[in-house]
Amino acid sequence: MKYEKLGIFMGKKTLKLIVLLIFVCVASFWIVEQSPIDPVRAYIGEMSIQPEQKAKMEEYWGVNTPAHEKFLNWAGSALEGDFGTSLIYRMPVTDIIKERFASSLLLMASSWVLSGILGFVLGIVAGMKHGTFIDKVIKTYCYILLAAPTFWLALIFLLIFSVNLGWFPVGLSVPIGVASGDVTFFDRIHHLILPTITLSLLGVASIAMFTREKLIEVMSSDYVLFAKARGETGFDLVKRHGIRNVALPAITLQFLGFSELFGGAVLVEQVFSYPGLGQAAVAAGLRSDVPLLLAIVIVSTLFVYSGNLIADIIYEFVDPRIKQQETRP
Repeated sequence: MKYEKLGIFMGKKTLKLIVLLIFVCVASFWIVEQSPIDPVRAYIGEMSIQPEQKAKMEEYWGVNTPAHEKFLNWAGSALEGDFGTSLIYRMPVTDIIKERFASSLLLMASSWVLSGILGFVLGIVAGMKHGTFIDKVIKTYCYILLAAPTFWLALIFLLIFSVNLGWFPVGLSVPIGVASGDVTFFDRIHHLILPTITLSLLGVASIAMFTREKLIEVMSSDYVLFAKARGETGFDLVKRHGIRNVALPAITLQFLGFSELFGGAVLVEQVFSYPGLGQAAVAAGLRSDVPLLLAIVIVSTLFVYSGNLIADIIYEFVDPRIKQQETRP
């Protein structure tokens, strides 16, 4: 019965994903088509070219091709696994996605883990010290993080730790002028630290405040009061009855934050000139590279939807405290 329910659940989610992808692709293509940016002029910049050369470039970019025809041609090739060739990078889109997504995934994964751990620890501490000075400090810190824009934090960190102190590189993911074979693991980590810390702060506040509220709620429950009456106190009481009850909801919320994580990665990659998927998306949007932009939209949609799907699975099937209402004869 449980596997049948899981199958129905996954079938509905798959159908929703297909509908979502169709809607997102059509909407993204329409928005790009309505853009006033001339892709040929955006590509050549201020350089002057002959009318014959411009006509060839317009034909290559499909400027004069009807919008519905361009979309149908792209959709037919995409269904076969061919997302076309990037108009600005002159490379297959799949190769660009593989290279850029690997860099972005490393950045987002490290930030996601760091924000989850730091937010959970701060939430536990604030919940344990409810009403004290420590609790007020953590809440103030979280409120500041919630109000501060990601790009602003990135610029502040860049000015302080890269420009003034010189502890970290100003940008990029590898040292400038070093061959790819000579780049060490330490070099990559050194370039990754500051963007990771900046992006991780995006999710710390929400996890910390959620964990704090849940822990306060759990610690005021009847079974915790009964445990206190039996002599359980201190961190052992919180670990035994508090952390075990707030961990799974916090993990669920963390997976639901995939959309904010991807959106924050776009801004952080721009500030730190980090060669990831977000930076490629900005370049594709500004220069009307439709094949690359649509492929990035699909990848980002799948990424965010995967996080929401994992959160839904945890909520529906893993968390034993969620009681399903079933109709019984």
